[in-house]
Amino acid sequence: METLKTVVVGAGQAGLSAAYWLQRRGLRAWADFVVLDANDGPGGAWRHRWASLTFDAAHGLHPLPGLPLEAPDPREPSSAVVGRYYGTYEREFALPVVRPARVAAVAGTDDGAALLVRADDGRSWLAGSTAGAGPLLVRADDGREWLAQTVISATGTWDRPHWPHYPGQELFRGRQLHTHDFVSAEEFRGQRVLVVGGGTSALQFLLQLDAAGATTHWSTRRPPEFRKAPFDADWGIDVERRVNERTRAGLPPLSVVGATGLPLTEQYRAGIDAGVLVSQGPLERITAHGALLANGTELELDAILWATGFRASLGHLAPLRLREPGGGVLMAEDGVSVVREPRLFLVGYGASASTIGATRAGRAAAVAATRALAAVPEAQSA
Repeated sequence: METLKTVVVGAGQAGLSAAYWLQRRGLRAWADFVVLDANDGPGGAWRHRWASLTFDAAHGLHPLPGLPLEAPDPREPSSAVVGRYYGTYEREFALPVVRPARVAAVAGTDDGAALLVRADDGRSWLAGSTAGAGPLLVRADDGREWLAQTVISATGTWDRPHWPHYPGQELFRGRQLHTHDFVSAEEFRGQRVLVVGGGTSALQFLLQLDAAGATTHWSTRRPPEFRKAPFDADWGIDVERRVNERTRAGLPPLSVVGATGLPLTEQYRAGIDAGVLVSQGPLERITAHGALLANGTELELDAILWATGFRASLGHLAPLRLREPGGGVLMAEDGVSVVREPRLFLVGYGASASTIGATRAGRAAAVAATRALAAVPEAQSA
């Protein structure tokens, strides 16, 4: 098996940005690097978003390097907009995207103690120790393998929806679903729905459900923090600084709303005035027919929608044993280099989880990876 210089895992905003800059820095498509995408087509996580999330309602859509994102019909689903844009981008720059190729594991191949690697489907195989500076083995869940001197992991968060646990949750006789599985507010017409979560997705769901004729309730652990100040460059720098402080300490990244707050748009202000976007406080427990809130309010419900966010999708990196005692991955000052594994670069993690952050991180990862490759002796890189 020929050793590539770089394998990029993921073809979302961060992965495509990294691929673009790898080419700009002299790496050849297919000969030197490939991009592995778990999806059947372009669009990254956006291709899975609910159809009612239209372009004008989506937050944080930013262009990729080298190709403007033209403004489409604002009522068009963002999934269609982004899927079309990413597909055009891949063709325009002839990016070497392999799909579908869902990566099950990344492991070391250096001499040393054998390491048992387990895939999500239960299959297992032996890989080498992770110590050393040899190539990394990238294995897809269908058995295909690639060797790479460096790996840029750009898998984002979509594959890891976070389901918090509350007492009685398994007793609820109604429907429970996560943001990940939401399709349409029309499914809940005439129903009593509790939305749990304090992010912008929760706000969008509440407004859509109310407009569709559902009776809504909103539960948040803390009072919602609506931000009146502009979401400008200074704000963005401050958010990145706070997120990076955690990843450089080996702690898990903040949630999106924990880092950004909620934008007080005219639409959200109207929702507050109408009583739709007013939190009823923390959730205490779930019952067979509803929920009990911490303030003593008992709700009778038909459905619970968990808009409780996502966690970084890093399961494929488990063989590299990167987790720190604090639960996160210790990142270097550049925000993309992994301290424990100099052959690995993370994008779409921490401060680069937003689309604008992912674009910048893709460039930073390409720069860091090509610098690492330049430091590898010719005999080893052959």
